[in-house]
Amino acid sequence: MTKADVIHGASLYLCTPIVDNLLEFVDQATQGGVDIVQLREKQRPDQEILDSARALQNLCRSRTIPFIVNDRPDIALLSDADGVHVGQDDLNVSDVRRLIGTNRILGLSTHSKTELLEAISLDVDYISVGPIEQTPTKPGREGTGEEFLVFASQVSTLPFFVTGGVEPVKVGPLKKLGASRFVVVRYLVNAKDPKACANELKDQILNA
Repeated sequence: MTKADVIHGASLYLCTPIVDNLLEFVDQATQGGVDIVQLREKQRPDQEILDSARALQNLCRSRTIPFIVNDRPDIALLSDADGVHVGQDDLNVSDVRRLIGTNRILGLSTHSKTELLEAISLDVDYISVGPIEQTPTKPGREGTGEEFLVFASQVSTLPFFVTGGVEPVKVGPLKKLGASRFVVVRYLVNAKDPKACANELKDQILNA
């Protein structure tokens, strides 16, 4: 399966920090319908991040689910992750691509029309669009608003995942604006039953 096949086939993207019982949590979320997993951890010691990444990669590989590391191509390579996701203030795309090679997935965050238009000319495999609404996961960053999602659906030649407060009740309206792939953080990270909550999200994505 090619990188393009993997990304085009994914619709529910879990982005998680290192939480208590991390493997159990991700195991339940993937059973519920999560089909791509990113480890996004900026506070813990590097070795703890690497150990968590290696454990998550083993789990995701057993499920044939892509595993992505946020911001850290070094951690991605050492854990044999399937890819890296970078933001606008991280290492630039060309340098990350040089480090990880052509076979790994590379994603890029976009928060404006200008950034999106630039992204579609770069060597990335997908982009994220948002956060559509302000979220505690991205402190200090204003929401982009729904107009940005509509713009992305009209002009992006890359697969894109919408971010920002994704939960089941919002999926239908976002789909009407052009979204088909969704990044979820808090709704699953804070869930008492990650499997059931992921299943509800996936059902809305497929059927709303």
